[in-house]
Amino acid sequence: MIRVLVVDDEALIRTGFQHILDTAQDIEVVAAVPGGEAVQTAQTTCPDVVLLDIRMPDVDGLTVLTRLRQLPHPPIVAMLTTFDMDDYVETALRSGAAGFLLKDTDPEELPFLVRTLADGGTVLSSKVTRTIVNRYLNAGARDPAGRSLDQLTDRERDVLVLIAGGLSNADIGARMHLSTGTVKDHVSAILTKLQVGSRVQAALLAERAGLLKPQREGERE
Repeated sequence: MIRVLVVDDEALIRTGFQHILDTAQDIEVVAAVPGGEAVQTAQTTCPDVVLLDIRMPDVDGLTVLTRLRQLPHPPIVAMLTTFDMDDYVETALRSGAAGFLLKDTDPEELPFLVRTLADGGTVLSSKVTRTIVNRYLNAGARDPAGRSLDQLTDRERDVLVLIAGGLSNADIGARMHLSTGTVKDHVSAILTKLQVGSRVQAALLAERAGLLKPQREGERE
C-alpha cells in the first residue's frame, strides 16, 4: 500500500482528494490535515507521499516542505497549487519538491500520479510545466558552471533523459533492461554529480542542456 498524507487548508479539497485516492486499492490516505498539523502527522503516520498545498493561511507550505524533508525518513512531497504561475516554484524545487499538481487535476489521473511519485517518478501538471521550466531555467542561468552534464557517463545521460520524461525507476529499468536497484544507483549518481536535490531539478537541467527533443504544442500532455 502507498501511504498518502494530504495537507491543505481547505476541508473540501482535503476531503475530495481523500475520496478520490481511497477508491484505489493500492493507496491509503493515512490522514488529511491543515498545514499546521502536517509535520506532526507525518511523524506519527509515516506517509510515503505527501500532497502539500503550497499556499496556506496558517503556515507557509514551503516551511512545511522544508521540515518534512528534514525528517529522518522524509516522504516524497508534491506541491498542490491553483496557480498557473507561482512565485514559490523555484524555492520549492530547491527545497526538494518532487513535483507540482494543480488542484483541478483530473480525478482519474490522481491515483496514477501518486503511484508515479511513490516509485520515484517526476510529476508536473501539464498546465504548469512550461511556467516551471521557464522560471527554473532562467534562475539556472545564474547557477555555477559546475552543473555541466559533461561529467555524466553515457548511461547516466540516458537515464537522465528518461527521468526528464517523467518515468519512474521501474519504468526506466524496463526501458533500459536494468534492475530497479541499478537504476536507483544511476539516479543517485546523477543527482550527486549535478549537485541537485531532486529528480525535478535534474530534469530541468536536462531541459536547459537541450537533451530533450522539443515538443510541438499539440504534443504536450
